[in-house]
Amino acid sequence: MRAPPAYTEYHPRWFRRRISTYWWLGQWSYLLFILRELTSVFVAYWVLITLLQISALKAGPQAHAQFQEFLRAPLLVTLNAISLLFVVFHAVTWFNLLPQVLVLRVGGKRLPGAVIAAAHYFGWGVVSAAVAWLLVGA
Repeated sequence: MRAPPAYTEYHPRWFRRRISTYWWLGQWSYLLFILRELTSVFVAYWVLITLLQISALKAGPQAHAQFQEFLRAPLLVTLNAISLLFVVFHAVTWFNLLPQVLVLRVGGKRLPGAVIAAAHYFGWGVVSAAVAWLLVGA
C-alpha cells in the first residue's frame, strides 16, 4: 500500500498568459461584440424611460406635461439620441444574428438566412411605419 503524498504549503502555479483588460480593442469583431453587450444598458434605459412615461400618462395630463418638459433637458436629449443609436445597433445586430439562431425549414429544406433576416427587417419597417402613422398622421 502506498503512502499518501506529503502535505505541502506550496502549490504549483499554472501557466497563464497575461491578457490585457483592453483585449477587445485588438480586433474589429471583438469591439463590435463588446459594443453589442454594452447596448443592453441603453436598452434598459430606454425601457425605464418608456415605463416612466406610461406612469406619467396614467397620472394625468399635468404629470405628463411635466415629464415631457423634463425630457427636453439638453442632457436627456443627448442621452436619448445616443440611446437611440445603441438600440438601433442592438436591433440590427440581432436581426443579422437571427439566421444562425433561428433555423426554419420549409418543405424539408432550410430557409436561407437572408430570407429570415429580410422578413424581420420588413416586420420592423411595418411596425415602425404604423407607429409613425399613429404619432404623426392620426
